[in-house]
Amino acid sequence: MVINNLAPAGWTGMSAGSKPTGQVHPRSLALLAREGIATEGYYSKSWDNLPQTPDIVITVCASAAGETCPAYLGPALRSHWGVEDPAHATGTDAEIDAAFMRAYRILRHRIETFLALPLAALQNDPARLKAELDRIGALL
Repeated sequence: MVINNLAPAGWTGMSAGSKPTGQVHPRSLALLAREGIATEGYYSKSWDNLPQTPDIVITVCASAAGETCPAYLGPALRSHWGVEDPAHATGTDAEIDAAFMRAYRILRHRIETFLALPLAALQNDPARLKAELDRIGALL
């Protein structure tokens, strides 16, 4: 995951969804490999199978914005960083690859912006952290 490649020690990002396919899209894996991000052990998984309750839940696909997260996620801070799902892109191979790169660049920029926040100060101010996460979700 991109966040695990960029985040400071002690931070762990997890990826999951409501309708996992069981595999990560091959173009996603290829793009991450080109960007120098290890992908060993990656697979598509349900949010019902996360090993721990996350502190922050960020949804990224347009359809996820209106979905209800499982109850066990409890009081996790939530934000939506919608990005067009490149798996639905059509066209030439170059156009489809460009859609994957566009989604990657948007998400990477948002992750870098998030990690540049004064996180130590924000951890005790959930309302401000939520506002920052929502602001970041609008960045391209």
